[in-house]
Amino acid sequence: MRFPHRLKPVVPSQEGLTEHVHREAVEPHRERIDALVAADQAMRMRHVIRGGPGTLLNSLNPRRMHWEPPVLAVTMASGRDADIHLGGRGLLLVPSVFGVEFPLLDDTAEPQPWITYPVGGAETGAALPAVQTASALTAPSSALSALLGATRATVLRSIAERPGCTTTELARYARISPASASEHATVLRTAGLTTTIRHRNTALHSVTPAGVTLLNAPAGR
Repeated sequence: MRFPHRLKPVVPSQEGLTEHVHREAVEPHRERIDALVAADQAMRMRHVIRGGPGTLLNSLNPRRMHWEPPVLAVTMASGRDADIHLGGRGLLLVPSVFGVEFPLLDDTAEPQPWITYPVGGAETGAALPAVQTASALTAPSSALSALLGATRATVLRSIAERPGCTTTELARYARISPASASEHATVLRTAGLTTTIRHRNTALHSVTPAGVTLLNAPAGR
């Protein structure tokens, strides 16, 4: 048997390598990643509403990012020390589930600079298409009520219409006791229809793609 004197390694193109990594390492976990990002978004919205932009910025990555008006102090993995002036372009906040210890920053990006931060918690909600429900709480369909029970169906719809709601808020929206709301939320989470992120001592509930699909399914299906 003869062997060539030289073997030329096959090196995949950068595009092919990226597609391979996405297919093997990202796509199988896509639903979970979407869940983390959307529940994080719900939590960050609460920070803005309750404490303003400063509360939001200080909560993104407390070990590496700190808001000192009008400066956002950031510790980079590279140890880079520089002043970046946004010049009115704003800063795009990018949630990340990869390499989350240190932020990544691109201050030359167009149309605006961006910086990454870790998604906020291990138990979070899901990235969702819009739930096709009325703006006011309406009675769940008879098919959904038959499947889940009237109260649990109402709890699911309440979470979908108000992503990031607390257990106390959920109880008020669904017109049930906090203990009952907690019990139903646990069952729905176990079934994969909702997820929960904990912020300090508060549980924030969001609906998953599976829950949205169930809510949006035509009554006859």
